[in-house]
Amino acid sequence: MTIGVWILGDQLWEQQAALQSVAQKENLPVIFIESLQHIQVRPYHQQKLVLVWSAMRHFAEELRQKQYLVTYKISDDFATPLQAWVQEYQITELRLMMPSDRPFIEVIHSLELSCKITLIPNNHFLWSTEEFNHWAKNRKRLLMEDFYREGRRRWQILMAQNKPIGGKWNLDKENRQPPKGKLNTPPAQWFVADKITLDVIAKVKSLSIATYGDLETFRWGVTRQQALQVLDWFIQHRLSDFGPYQDAMVTGEQTMWHAMLSPYLNLGLLQPLEVIQAVEQAYQQHQLPLNSVEGFIRQVLGWREYMHGVYHYVDAAYPDKNWFNHTQALPEFFWTGKTQMNCLHQVLTQVQHSGYAHHIQRLMVLSNFALIAGLLPQAVENWFHAAFIDAYDWVMQTNVIGMGLFADGGVLASKPYAASANYINKMSDYCKGCEYNYKERVGKNACPFNFFYWNFLDQHRDKLQTQGRMSFILKNLDKMSPEELQSIRKQAHIWHTDNS
Repeated sequence: MTIGVWILGDQLWEQQAALQSVAQKENLPVIFIESLQHIQVRPYHQQKLVLVWSAMRHFAEELRQKQYLVTYKISDDFATPLQAWVQEYQITELRLMMPSDRPFIEVIHSLELSCKITLIPNNHFLWSTEEFNHWAKNRKRLLMEDFYREGRRRWQILMAQNKPIGGKWNLDKENRQPPKGKLNTPPAQWFVADKITLDVIAKVKSLSIATYGDLETFRWGVTRQQALQVLDWFIQHRLSDFGPYQDAMVTGEQTMWHAMLSPYLNLGLLQPLEVIQAVEQAYQQHQLPLNSVEGFIRQVLGWREYMHGVYHYVDAAYPDKNWFNHTQALPEFFWTGKTQMNCLHQVLTQVQHSGYAHHIQRLMVLSNFALIAGLLPQAVENWFHAAFIDAYDWVMQTNVIGMGLFADGGVLASKPYAASANYINKMSDYCKGCEYNYKERVGKNACPFNFFYWNFLDQHRDKLQTQGRMSFILKNLDKMSPEELQSIRKQAHIWHTDNS
């Protein structure tokens, strides 16, 4: 009997479950596959393709050095190299770690191999799917805050005698400062591409299939060692000031104090608990501000784990949810960045160049616009999935369909994250460089965020009334004259006609 292990592109960790399930590591047959068919589902960002393939090639090389019997195949599909590899090594059982993405589980079930396929439970998250389901099953509402507190207790993070250090679970109110004055942001930790990465860049540039984004400079880390350097850099240079300005947006400041760890966590190059514990240890050793430390830990221990848990908890129809029945097509400028709305132009061109934008740029600029403009949720999710370097199905379904667009009707979020231009003006400097006026609701200079926002509230008033936290905001509609509301509706309609 011969066991072989197939390692997927987002499972790049030597302690991953499938490798750990085999006692004898020396000469263990292991296979990696770059599938061209797999990347044609959508036009993925070129930076993402380089990141995943280079990280795979580097990890394969590490395993070779440790006497694993590594096969690395570049193929049109997955089935052809798997069948040849199974035959060559006379493999009787193929083991692989359970994929995080549901569509890929279907790919595995569709394979016709001459050996047994065994899926080993995924160990790249703190909560297993079964544990999350057990936590969720008898609850009326899946509140992230409840889940986060349970995680803090379970792993004893920032706790003192079963109470939160500092007396509060959540210090979010201290972490919403608008950007003012000279911020003196520390530089990000970037890397120079080595030969393996340069080979991958050449391959991606030569692809004849549809891709997205620029590949002029590739600076992401591609190994566990580099990912650990990014973690260390964040703790040393960014963590102490991360909290107050984590929601701020500034022209030319693409990364602010953000950690830049999500691509590495989502590939398996870093593990959530080691990241959380490293941050907690830095807090204890250096008396760092608790609001910064708690705010970051909540993103990893709370939000990231919650998103993964909900993704596997909801039914298979979740990706098709469209609570507001929005049907507008995705505007072309999402792909080109060419729009006169400066906030969207800034964020979209940044994504084009790097595959990255921080969480408020994603939520309160991109998703907010898509929500209030009535864009089809599935088209928006597909764009997010294609465009972002840290995007996977488990990340984007819940973050875009649920959090960003409220298309699930409140399964995940307690209210829609809809806002007018006022929010963007408060939390960024984008409005200063824009030809639209953030104060105007209607007219030639009116910011589209304004007329779309009020049109959205007006259009969906009945549904939004059922969301307790929205009733106060909806009362503002009553203060508008019928003439102004009619002008808002008309301007929203004309915008879509001109941009379709």
